[in-house]
Amino acid sequence: MSTKIALISDSHGYIDHKTLKYLGEVDEIWHAGDIGSLEVMDQLPKEKVIRAVFGNIDDQGIQNLYPEWNDFEVDGVRVLITHIGGKPPRYAKGVKTKIKEIKPQLFICGHSHICKVEFDSNLNCLYMNPGAIGQQGFHQMRTMLLFELDQGKVKNLQVVELGRRGRPSS
Repeated sequence: MSTKIALISDSHGYIDHKTLKYLGEVDEIWHAGDIGSLEVMDQLPKEKVIRAVFGNIDDQGIQNLYPEWNDFEVDGVRVLITHIGGKPPRYAKGVKTKIKEIKPQLFICGHSHICKVEFDSNLNCLYMNPGAIGQQGFHQMRTMLLFELDQGKVKNLQVVELGRRGRPSS
């Protein structure tokens, strides 16, 4: 039995019905920071497992509820999430050291607003950045990632385009 995951980031206080529809179809929702407002988290389906980290725009209230780093295991996959992570091979300061220490199979970050998935063979882990679901920033398309974790493997990865930034979704 696999676990269905929705990975979102950079909501910046915005979440729409289209995003919520996808979030209703998974087992766990992971937010890679820049939540922007606790109202976003309050709108997430209550019966889901929620895992999140705070981002650089998040206030003390959000920082009190969510950590800067979150590492855990789901269905045999070790996961490490933070908001500002950089990207392979140019990680943000201290990130490569943390990855080497924790040895996740899956490293997740947000911040760039650029959706990217890449296997880093030097660190032997899969890098994921879901892009941004919010309206703030320079990204053109709002994106998120859907995937499944099953017996130590990431499967059925999908990029979901939620509509262009600056336009309400239909």
